[in-house]
Amino acid sequence: MKHFLTRLGATAVAVAMAGAAFAQDLPTVRAAVLKIGTVNWELATIVENGLDEKHGFKLEVMPYADNGATRVAVEGDEADMAVADWIWVARQNADGKDYVVVPYSKAVGGIVVPKDSTATSLKDLAGGKIGIAGGPLDKSWLILRAYAQQEYGMDLKADTEQVFGAPPLIFKSGLGGELNGAINFWHFLAKMKAAGMKEVMSVQTAAKELGLNTDTPLLGYFFKQSYLDANPGLAQAFYNASRDAKDLLASDPAAWEAVRPRMNAKTDAQFEQLKNDWLAGVPARGPVDAEGAEAFLKVMFDLGGADLVGGASTVPEGLFAAVE
Repeated sequence: MKHFLTRLGATAVAVAMAGAAFAQDLPTVRAAVLKIGTVNWELATIVENGLDEKHGFKLEVMPYADNGATRVAVEGDEADMAVADWIWVARQNADGKDYVVVPYSKAVGGIVVPKDSTATSLKDLAGGKIGIAGGPLDKSWLILRAYAQQEYGMDLKADTEQVFGAPPLIFKSGLGGELNGAINFWHFLAKMKAAGMKEVMSVQTAAKELGLNTDTPLLGYFFKQSYLDANPGLAQAFYNASRDAKDLLASDPAAWEAVRPRMNAKTDAQFEQLKNDWLAGVPARGPVDAEGAEAFLKVMFDLGGADLVGGASTVPEGLFAAVE
């Protein structure tokens, strides 16, 4: 028995050592993220549930103060991946960078009005003041402008006063009743809706009416092609881990309780709205619809021109990773 236990202990040590060696051999994906960004909900779910090692890599999350810093980190090889909308990535590729997008989210914004507003459509905002996060080339603003023109023959830019500001400022001004309407990033909008503001038009609905494929994810994880070439199969492996995390968050309430401390939800209403809107932004599994992406880019080019898309008048070949 003594010899058996000794052999058993030695076997356990060998297995543990083999597991440690395997973990050390896994390629590491260094993810540059906004410190308080919503992408952390998914990435934390991946790490805390071992979904990275399950799919053959090790995820290291590296927080940064702003989105610009995350992009510089990837460009300077201080990180391997960051999150951006693929229109921006396409513009970088047109300028000679070798970025590749792995689909992440189709979560987009919309326009909300105060809870006591009588407005029920964009045309009811004529003559009013609209707060817009993201600047004059904000993609939600451009889509809503295109929809108003098509649906009502209305020039939303000419017929309203625009106030541009950072998302927290638009959030505060909207809740304070200083705006007739507000366009903000989706997670700020979720909190605005939780506080009683009403959505009169979502970007998803507007895009659908414009004939666009609303399941085309706008946001993606972008990597350098050279990095993916050095790590064959990693794009699919990372996508698989991402999808596993999405499936877990869609099916297990406990998974949301685990990330709730990261969500900055001050009330249960905010928590539920953030959760529901995040889940609504989960795209169908599979490759990006190339024709849908091309149609979306055309709308962005028609409305924003080179100031928005740069030299990317068409979707660069190989922009989207061939994931399944």
